[in-house]
Amino acid sequence: MKAEELDYVNAHGTSTHHNDLFETMAIKAALGSHAEKVKINSTKSMIGHLLGAAGGVEFITCVKSIEDGFVHATAGLEKPGEGCDLDYTQGEGVSMEVNAAISNSLGFGGHNASLIVKKFRE
Repeated sequence: MKAEELDYVNAHGTSTHHNDLFETMAIKAALGSHAEKVKINSTKSMIGHLLGAAGGVEFITCVKSIEDGFVHATAGLEKPGEGCDLDYTQGEGVSMEVNAAISNSLGFGGHNASLIVKKFRE
């Protein structure tokens, strides 16, 4: 799949400066100039860090965003940290068509994964 097909990133987003900055840098490296066009949020802002369950819940959030055409806001985000200059979803969230989403899960002990889900088309 091409980077341009991605609409939404559910970031690992732990709200620590180093994590958010390095994840922003990784998104830019992976998506190139398209990184500025995707919506980004963090589900952890609303549910906390569920440790081993976080990735599963965040992946379900991506599926629901595709189903419902809605990307929730990052709760409490008023001003992104220094160097975090992408399109982070703030306020009330945004209604939009989501055809493809990626969920980043960066677990304790080095268990790191990104899963992509796309809308089914016949």
